[in-house]
Order: sequence, then structure tokens, then C-alpha cells
Amino acid sequence: MSALKVGPGRRLLRRIPVRVRHYWKLLAGCVAFVLVLTVLFSTVRVQPYVTSSSDVSGDDVTQDIVGTRDLFDPTVAHDISVTFRDADYQRMLDTYAKDGDKEYVEADLTIDGTRIPSVGVRLKGNSTLGGLTRDGESIGGFGGRRGGPDGPAGGNGRPMLPDAGQAPGGGMFPGGRAPGGGQEPGGDAPDTGAGNPRAGGGMTRMALKAEEPETLPWLIRFDEFIDGRRYQGHREIAVRVGGIGGGSTVLNEALSLTLLDTLGETAPGYAYASFTVNDRPTTARLVVEHPGESLADGLGGSGVLYKSLATGQFTDQGDDPTDYQDDFNQITKKGSQDLQPVIDLVRWVNSSSDAEFDADLADHVDVESLARYVALQNLLLNFDDMAGPGRNYYLWYDLGTKKFTVVGWDYNLTFSGDATQGPHDRISMGFPGGMQLPEGMQLPEGMQLPEGMQFPEGMELPEGMRPPGEAGAGDGGEQAGGPRGAMGGHKLKDRFLASETFKPVYENAYRELYQAIYGTGTALEKLDGITKVLGTVDGHDEKSVTSEAGQLRTLIQQRTSHLADDEVVKG
Repeated sequence: MSALKVGPGRRLLRRIPVRVRHYWKLLAGCVAFVLVLTVLFSTVRVQPYVTSSSDVSGDDVTQDIVGTRDLFDPTVAHDISVTFRDADYQRMLDTYAKDGDKEYVEADLTIDGTRIPSVGVRLKGNSTLGGLTRDGESIGGFGGRRGGPDGPAGGNGRPMLPDAGQAPGGGMFPGGRAPGGGQEPGGDAPDTGAGNPRAGGGMTRMALKAEEPETLPWLIRFDEFIDGRRYQGHREIAVRVGGIGGGSTVLNEALSLTLLDTLGETAPGYAYASFTVNDRPTTARLVVEHPGESLADGLGGSGVLYKSLATGQFTDQGDDPTDYQDDFNQITKKGSQDLQPVIDLVRWVNSSSDAEFDADLADHVDVESLARYVALQNLLLNFDDMAGPGRNYYLWYDLGTKKFTVVGWDYNLTFSGDATQGPHDRISMGFPGGMQLPEGMQLPEGMQLPEGMQFPEGMELPEGMRPPGEAGAGDGGEQAGGPRGAMGGHKLKDRFLASETFKPVYENAYRELYQAIYGTGTALEKLDGITKVLGTVDGHDEKSVTSEAGQLRTLIQQRTSHLADDEVVKG
């Protein structure tokens, strides 16, 4: 008997499992349905929403290193050393020079004798890195690149202005003077006599060289290479760099954080530490808690922490959360909470009438806390708060009260303005009259040129910016106390200060805080204590500490004296 021959097609069919052959019609129908959905909805924008009302944080801590002493005990000197491979460091610099990305380098860290292997370290800052050089050539670009994890700096590829206190090209202003009485390293010290109301707290801008990593600004992350690891509850710490306001010692920021803590306000922890990178010389550096989970823990209760980005404008951009990705980052409770409360606040502040704002602000924001925040920024002469170019603030949303609290951070520009600025003046950092911007450089959106400052030939004003002296120039205008040279503005802060309803709340807070900071002599007392501790840190420059502490002391004395005669303070 001859065997039955089976054709190639049937042999192929028999290789398909019987179950699949039995239900082929159902499977074919499902495939067809998926194809139809793909064709119909392939161009529909999918918006990410979190609908859960869970109070659970999305981050799991698997290891919390105790250490030998509290890192942010500011009353004692600390010791930090970092070791990484030079090849990794050079690759990091290559990446930053090419596109502005700040990549992490794997390093071994030792804090107060406790060794912590495989941490991540990267450059930190935007305009701070503007003067960074490598082999004598600039790789910072004054923040004109994308800026990496710290957020965009210039936007649209446009170079931004250098930090106040620095002239184009990386040097200081002509004559070595920065606004507020600063000096160029090695130059003559500014006049800090009582007759100079603009004497600042050591407004120098230090040159940053890639060959001197011990002088650079760093962000250290403990869980970059080992998931779930913390050090004393902290995920990240920042090693600050000297610059405007605090000189090489950053005394202004240390003093501001100390005063905030003394007043019971939420503020990052800080300490001074000797800082060594590989086999380089040891320097004295200010180490600051990088706001995040630990900051949220200190706020108490149950809530969500949001960080404002430098590119944020606090403007109504509609209902889509993705349109606010350049405005805020959600720090805590990712996956269980979302950005909707912030969006609701932004839209309400921008759309409410004056009457609605006055009547309902307390339903959205802790008004007393906001008054204290705004008053403190003025008293501390903080140019770069929520209304400044860096948009340096956090929003804490209390899930119980459904209200927001503004939380400040990044105080390296405090005590660097005019000591005579009053309670209703917007703190500003101007530029010397007659200074010209370099060819092709553009001002950030919303910044106004001070009187006497000129544009290079052919340079145009950015969209939305008005020439100096024009009515309404500067975000917030004269109603919000915006003098010439003011930069930025913030709708919530400006409307709060412009409201007659909240004027007594603000002025009462201002009066109380003035007494606590200046009237009782607390600021001078704390400055003396900080200076004493800094003098015990290995690597400190005694001459700089003495000089910059003296400048800051003079500014505090001038501000104390001037505000004592102000009508708001006198009540």
C-alpha cells in the first residue's frame, strides 16, 4: 500500500498546535480588533494621570547608614573625602563640554570616618558653572547649554547672563567691583564703612577650573549605583561653591540657614567640612542638605513635595499635566499622587479676580506661612527666591488641609543686595551703569536692563521684555514693588504683596521677624558662632574668613540700622 502524500502547505499547517488551529477564527478576530484600534487611535495623545489617593511613598529605603556623627551638626567641623578614577572624571567633562549633560561618576566617599563605596557624584549648577574652564578653555558657556539634571539654563540655545558679580568672559566687573561692594580676588577690598549702604557680604566670583575638582560644586547621591541606600536619611547632599554674596566662604548662606532654623522655619541642614578629592589639596567647603525626601519628612504630617524648576513661569497652561513638565517636579509620593493640586493652584491664581483672590486665598494657601516666607526673603536680601531667575522654592501640599505652603531653599544669594531696600521693595541685583552685554548675548525672559546699560548693536529684546523706564517693565510692575533692574517675578507673590487685604498680615510678619533677626542682635551673634566653627575646619583660608565675615557684619549692621527707622518696623 502506498503512503498518503501530504503537500508542503498541509505539513506546515500540522506544525501549528491543535488548540491554536481550533480557535483560529477567534484569534484572527482579536488581531483584527487590535489593528483597528491602532489605526483609529494612533494619533491620540495619551495623558498620564494618577487617580489613586494613596499616601504611600514610591521609594523604598533598604539601607540607611548611621555614620559616626550627625553630618548636619553645624557646631563642629566635619571631614569629607572623595575618590574616583581620573578616566571617569575626564569622560564626565567631555560629556558636559559637548552637550551640557551632567553625568554621574562612581566614587568612594568617606564622611567623618565612615566609608561609603560606589556613590554617584556629578557637577551641580547652571550659571554657577558658567565660568568653568578646562585646560584654559571655557566649557561652561554661561549656562547656555541644556544644563542637564539641574534644568535648562538658557533655553533655545541662547547664552544667558553670567551670575551677577561676574563680567562677560569670566572676570569681575570693571575695577573689580560687583554690585553691592564686592571685590575681585586679589583686588582691593570694598569699602565696608558705615557710610556705604551697599556693602555686600563678600561678593566675589571664584574661577572654576576642571583641574581643581576640590573647588567645584558637586551633588553627591548615595543611591545612584546602589538602590535604596541613604546616609542618615539623606539621598543627596550638595557641596556648595563660593560666589556672589558669600565669597569663598559662603557665610551668607550658612547664616541664612542658621537664622531660619532658629526661627523654626523649614530649611535644609548645613555644615562646614574639610573636602578632599583624590590626592588634591584639602579645602573648607559648605555642605548642604539637598531638599527631597528628608525635607518632606521635616515638614510633618502627610503631604506631597513639589520642586519649582528654573524654567517654571507659574502660568496657566491648560489641563494637560505634561505641559507643566518644565515648571515642576514631583519629589515625593510618585505613583500615588500627581501634579493636579499644583495645576489647580496655578490656574486659580492666574484666573481669579482681585476680589476672589482676597476672599479665597486662605482656602488654597497657608496665608500666615506665605507672609513669613515673603518677609524673610526681603529681610535676608534674597535676590533669587520664588520670584528670582532660579525660581528657588518648593511647594508642600498638605493632604489633610488641602493647602499649600511655600518652602524656600538655595540661599547663596542672600545678604548681597542693597542694605537700604525696604519692606515693600523687590530685592534686586542690578548691574553697573554703562555696562554692555557681549555681542549675541540675550537677557532671560522677563529681565529688565538697568538704567544706563546698553545692548550690543543689532541685539533685540527677548519676547515680553520692555526697555528700561517703560511703564510696567519687569514682571509685577511698580505695583509689586519692582524697581529697575529687577528680574523675574511670581504671580502668587506679586498678587499677595499688591493686596491691601493681606498687607497687614505681611507687615505684622515683617515686624516680628525683623525683631527676631536684627532687633535682638541674633544675626550678628549667629555670624560670630559660624565664623568660629569655620576657623576650625582644615583647609580654610583665614584671611578670606576674616575679610568676608567683616563685610557681612557691616551689611547686617547697616540693614539693622536702616530698617529700625522704617514705618513698617516701627508699626
